[in-house]
Amino acid sequence: MTDAAQNPSAVSPRTQRLQARLRGRYARETRFKWYGRAAIGFALVFLVILLGSIIMQGRTAFYSHSVTLPVHMDASRIDRSYPQGANFEQIVAEQQLRRLGVQDDASGSKAAAMKALFSSELKFQAAGMIARQPSLLGQTVPVTAPLSDNADLYLKGEISKATPEDQRRISNEQMAWLDRMKASGAVRAHFNTALFTKGDSTQPELAGLLGAVVGSALMLLVTALIAIPVGVGAAVWLEEYSPRNRITAIIEVNINNLAAVPSIVYGLLGLALFINFMHLPRASPLVGGLVLALMALPTVIIATRSSLKAVPPSIREAALAMGASRTQTVFGHVLPLAMPGVMTGSIIAMAHALGETAPLLLIGMISFVPGVPHAIDEPVGALPSLIYIWENASERAFHERTAAAILVLLAFMIVMNAAAILLRRRFERRW
Repeated sequence: MTDAAQNPSAVSPRTQRLQARLRGRYARETRFKWYGRAAIGFALVFLVILLGSIIMQGRTAFYSHSVTLPVHMDASRIDRSYPQGANFEQIVAEQQLRRLGVQDDASGSKAAAMKALFSSELKFQAAGMIARQPSLLGQTVPVTAPLSDNADLYLKGEISKATPEDQRRISNEQMAWLDRMKASGAVRAHFNTALFTKGDSTQPELAGLLGAVVGSALMLLVTALIAIPVGVGAAVWLEEYSPRNRITAIIEVNINNLAAVPSIVYGLLGLALFINFMHLPRASPLVGGLVLALMALPTVIIATRSSLKAVPPSIREAALAMGASRTQTVFGHVLPLAMPGVMTGSIIAMAHALGETAPLLLIGMISFVPGVPHAIDEPVGALPSLIYIWENASERAFHERTAAAILVLLAFMIVMNAAAILLRRRFERRW
């Protein structure tokens, strides 16, 4: 064994400096790793907080309360030929007060307070029963209808009895009536199917997401049919066929700049071009899809060009050496190998377009549109604009539905991103 090995102090100063640098390098690498872990941890914490707050606010929107009451179809107050003209809400309120043993006053305030607990859907349900079966007149039949938004919020625990009565929209007397009806089994909770089977409504208990979901799907269909073929074609031309000159350089710079343009500018362009100049139907999926296609085009082009650049040049050289033409090389060999990246970029661009709100507001999709669209030229809402409308509504029950709509929108985006991953893996296995 040498003297240097036996005596550590015999190590030369130069070796000591090298060892110190090496320890410092390892220490910096360890700190960098912990910085990265801390950043990921902070991001996950804030993501959990965000999703948790949305879920906690929106979970109550996925169930609702309805009431089933025996209603005597009084033939003296209901016209057989036109049952829709009868005041079923007043009839039901008066009968329910008698069941509860409550005496109405001369002004009818008790009946008005009872009517406020029921949704307006009650009169349509009762009138529909008489219209379909006039023989029900004079009989007592069960009628089921949703509760009003304030009554529903109270039964969900969103309105507390501890809150002063003058600071809430439901009185102590109405709360007592609801408690008695719930105890008797007349009121029950159930999954809120109306949230997914109905369109928008001015009444929160009847408002649903179906119209907005269909509108968003139609818009994305128009966007995909325009942005993906045009974007991929433009990227293939720029990457494989275009000459390298000043005009091409200007086009490439402008495409990169368009990817950073605020989305509201595309909304202004769509308003001026598609609505004011081309006179296309306002607030329709056609106009919305065209605007979102313009916004998605730069992203599709940039993603496709990056995927084409990632294909090894040897693929092109081998195909050309075997006698393939330039077009056969591009579409038979290069583009299929770049397809995973192309599909991923395209679907991510569609998911980004799905969440845009500002362009849709400028082309009229902020307006109230009930029902479900059946064509791309009909007025329609979309999930982002519906979220904006509901969040700014004065009724408190719309706010829980806003959170539910956000969860549906996030689920829509997760499905699209999952589809991008599956398509990428499929093409990677194929090629």
